[in-house]
Amino acid sequence: MAAATTAPTPPGSLKRIVAASLIGTTIEWYDFFLYGSAAALVFNKLFFPESDPLVGTLLSFLTYAVGFAARPLGALVFGHYGDRLGRKKLLVLSLLLMGGATFAIGLLPTHATVGSAAPVLLTVLRLVQGFALGGEWGGAVLLVSEHGDAKRRGFWASWPQTGAPAGQLLATGVLSALTALLSDAAFTSWGWRVPFLLSGVLVIVGLWIRLSVDESPVFKAALAAAEERKATAGQVEKMPLVAVLKHHWRDVLIAMGARMAENISYYVITAFILVYATTEVGLTKQTALNAVLVASAVHFAVIPAWGALSDRIGRRPVYLIGAVGVGAWMFPFFALIDRGGFGSLLLAVTVGLVLHGAMYAPQAAFFSEMFATRMRYSGASIGAQFSSVAAGAPAPLIATALLADYGSSTPIALYVIAAALLTVVAVACARETRDRDLGEIAEDAVPHSRVRADA
Repeated sequence: MAAATTAPTPPGSLKRIVAASLIGTTIEWYDFFLYGSAAALVFNKLFFPESDPLVGTLLSFLTYAVGFAARPLGALVFGHYGDRLGRKKLLVLSLLLMGGATFAIGLLPTHATVGSAAPVLLTVLRLVQGFALGGEWGGAVLLVSEHGDAKRRGFWASWPQTGAPAGQLLATGVLSALTALLSDAAFTSWGWRVPFLLSGVLVIVGLWIRLSVDESPVFKAALAAAEERKATAGQVEKMPLVAVLKHHWRDVLIAMGARMAENISYYVITAFILVYATTEVGLTKQTALNAVLVASAVHFAVIPAWGALSDRIGRRPVYLIGAVGVGAWMFPFFALIDRGGFGSLLLAVTVGLVLHGAMYAPQAAFFSEMFATRMRYSGASIGAQFSSVAAGAPAPLIATALLADYGSSTPIALYVIAAALLTVVAVACARETRDRDLGEIAEDAVPHSRVRADA
């Protein structure tokens, strides 16, 4: 079958689509990261008060990890329907689920009010957050990737990736402002609820923007081709999940391996560091939050630059720069933090996030280019989100447990280095995808089964 072609998206429309994806992912990551910061700062006291401080933090991070456990399920459900119905509808649903769960966390009673029911309710809402985020990422990056042109796909597709540092920036900024304006008692009593309740306003804005964009032209062309095959030749596509596991299992494994260092390093650098800097080094919460705040701003700025570089030299070289760099930075990272000053903490976190950006920026285009159109949402989401269960989910928990057992940052650094080595191997085994045409619909790229002509 001949390759399908689609008209290029006008620059103005593409920028609107990029803005819609960026704002939507920023809101969703704001919701998700807000929980992680609150887990490190106050949830151990509000929902697990009967434990000693470090154990309470471990339990708090356990509920944090639960959100990651739901992300593969979200990837499966959203990926299936996103490949069948389109990217846009599923992105609207994911935003509603995430925003609603976050707003509800702001209304939750604490352990002092309802006892053990409080952490149970918190865990349920965290599961909803994880389910929604599991479906958000794939749709957001595909909507941009499938609208943009191949020559600058790495750059344009990296913009939804900036939603992560933007969400981190927004969440940390709100928390930092509240901790600066309120006493510890006031923040613990009611101030922590404010950023969660703000999510309701952000979701309304995000929905208004997200509903204004068009469906991916690449997806519409692939859907039309599939319907034509069914009408003329009696060919029915297999379920996207089945097709992905049959034709793209190697790519799924590569994507999962590529995510290990990216995911683990990010949550060690941004979430665990709030615990390490305050409990081990003796810095204040405000100092730690401010360092993450400034570093997240730099992270936001460098991601499009890394994405543009991947358009020039390829996805794999840029990704490998990040993986090798993060592994090499871990011992200097902790050595700088142990010095105890704001400047050294800021340098440690900023360099770590710049190197992380070299993995995160090309990831959107890289994963999108691995899969055929009618299984792309499923393939990219499964590869990205299933790895999060073994990577990002337990990263703060493992780091905190290693600190509790050994009283040293050395095992934590070795943990991140091991993840970096795994990612290097995975990316080295991947094919370069920079020049792939996402509008191509080859006969062998869209698996199908023949049904009886009279069916």
